[in-house]
Amino acid sequence: MSAAGGHPSRAAIVATAQETIARGSKSFAAASRLFDRKTRERAWLLYAWCRACDDIADAQELGHGAVKVVNGPARIAAIREATEEALAGRWVGDAAFDGLRILLTEVAIPRTFIDDLIAGFAMDAEDWRPRSEADLLTYCYHVAGVVGCMMAVVMGVSPDDEETLDRACDLGLAFQLANIARDIEEDDRADRCYLPLEWLAEMDIPPGEHMKPPFRSRLVVLARRLTDLAEIYADSARAGAAKLPFRSAWAVLAAAGIYGGIARKVAAAGEHAWDHRTTTRPAEKLAATARAAVDAARLKQQSQPAPRPGDLWTRPKITSA
Repeated sequence: MSAAGGHPSRAAIVATAQETIARGSKSFAAASRLFDRKTRERAWLLYAWCRACDDIADAQELGHGAVKVVNGPARIAAIREATEEALAGRWVGDAAFDGLRILLTEVAIPRTFIDDLIAGFAMDAEDWRPRSEADLLTYCYHVAGVVGCMMAVVMGVSPDDEETLDRACDLGLAFQLANIARDIEEDDRADRCYLPLEWLAEMDIPPGEHMKPPFRSRLVVLARRLTDLAEIYADSARAGAAKLPFRSAWAVLAAAGIYGGIARKVAAAGEHAWDHRTTTRPAEKLAATARAAVDAARLKQQSQPAPRPGDLWTRPKITSA
């Protein structure tokens, strides 16, 4: 069904976004169903745009099949061009970018967040590699932490509420750290490595050789370091969920529980963590969702969340021009 002017209706674009999240991430799709309808649809629109940008940048489909990209700058330019059209309120002719156009008429997502996410895709296009843990967390912010910030705004958090946005960023960091641990072998096939050079040097693993059998036991140590970091940031995010409406807190805690399960499986699998892609079963998602409901109700009874640990990495703040 089309809206006035022959363009797809909001309902049609939302339906396409729903299909995208259902195919692209069963974990996020499951958690998104816990939102109220308005928030759920906006979350789908945001996911679809992020998913489209990621797929363009990595020459993949719905997050799978990434290969070494040789025309990275041109791909980033295409993302920027289509996004600029959406930001200007013009129809792009692509459901994901037109969904962003619609979303921005409903939610005041700061332009800085959008630019920061695209900057993360550009880091991959430039074959960027982290040297330190701080570098790794900076990358995680640009490709996931900032998405947490945008999702918080979608859930009704003010763009000026820096404390809650920090917690939302922490959840994105946790998700990305878990992803990196899970996808070490898959990333290696695409000629990418997100393990900091300092970590590799500490374990005496030559850069580019971390997947070779002689280094597998040492790689396990680094993967567990990633999953331990993921749990630290997820714990911070869980505490911050107390500031959200119940259904949003429930969805956030469910997503944290589901992704936490992925991280724990990677850590527990040891040297076999990359024999196949680690996932969560439907029953595990259901259990995480049930636990999240109890935890969300408990959090809502608290008057104030525990302070965010001062030694955690902190995202760059929006500054006025």
